[in-house]
Order: sequence, then structure tokens, then C-alpha cells
Amino acid sequence: MRALLGVELPGFRPMDHDTWGNDDGDVLSVHFFGLPPDLPAGLDDGPMLRESLTHYTAQAGGGLIEASVKRLGELPALRQILKLPLPGQQHGQAFIGSFTVPRAGCSTVVKVQAAEHGMTGMREAVVLAKVGHEHYFRPHPYAPDVQGGLPFHAADHERWDAEFPDHPLTRVRRTLAVLAEAVTVVPEFAALPEFTGPGSRG
Repeated sequence: MRALLGVELPGFRPMDHDTWGNDDGDVLSVHFFGLPPDLPAGLDDGPMLRESLTHYTAQAGGGLIEASVKRLGELPALRQILKLPLPGQQHGQAFIGSFTVPRAGCSTVVKVQAAEHGMTGMREAVVLAKVGHEHYFRPHPYAPDVQGGLPFHAADHERWDAEFPDHPLTRVRRTLAVLAEAVTVVPEFAALPEFTGPGSRG
């Protein structure tokens, strides 16, 4: 089922079915899942949703940078940005931004992935030098008790994007902003029963 329209973005070229790439190596993709969403809480329960997602991402070895509920087309969607270590490498990270549009019995996810290449850690080093160690590493705002995964720190904040316009995290945020304006939802998907939480049946 095609749930979203208008996902082709400037600079992205078709690579495969519902997959696009650009010159930076970023990959944009759209996925439809014909099963009830596995979200840990309804979109109206922000604290529980963000706390659970933070722990889940840490257990997978990554770090949740942002999670919020935004509208994509005419429907509420979970917007997430997370980071993961590059597989098989000692250094470097990949950043993934996504909109998950849940309905009671299915969901659609539009996702952009961008990875570090070449010299890594420059953004982190510059921000650390500017803010100082005591202000750099912070308890995670969604789950201060979270253990493991990649640490939450000041360099991932949006305020530094303008200083690092080519960084993969900046590119992910930029693409998500364009998607929020460009994507529409087909009426058939919008008419499906809404997702109200785990076990939702509409």
C-alpha cells in the first residue's frame, strides 16, 4: 500500500523501489508495515514514549537525540533522530531521522540515513572546546537513568547545525524539515483507524 506521496526531494535520485540517494551518500527510503505498530505508547503519551524509546535505542547500542510528535501530511507522526556506531569501524557514527505514521493495524515510515566519512569527531571536538567538559556530557533529558549506548551530549544539539552545515546530523535535520513540508498522506491511509497505543484496534 502506498501511504505517502511527494517523497522525491531535490538532490535525491531513485536507487530502488521507494529508495533514493544523493551525492553525500545519504539514503532516503519509505517503508510500509502491515502490522500493528510496535511503539511503546500512544503518540499522546509523550513522556512514556520518549523514555521507552531512549532505553530501547541505548540497548541497541545507539543514542536517541530527539523524539517528538509532529504532523506529516494530515496525520500525527513520531519524528525521531538517533545515532548509531558505524558497523565494523572503531570510529564514526551514522545518523537516522524518521517519521513514523502509525495507524491501528499498520504504519508507514519515511527515513533518511547519513553517515560520517573521512575524518570523524570534528563537530564533537569543537563543541567540547567551546562549552567545556562540565557542560558537554549531560543526563539524557528523556531518561536520566539510561545506561549503555552512545552518550547524550551538547554537540548533537540543533544550535550547532549552522556551524557544521555538511555534517550528517545537520543533513538529516535538513531533510526531515523538507519532508515535513513536501509529504502528503493518501486519503485511503488517513481513513484507517487511528493508533491509540499498544494493543490499539481502532
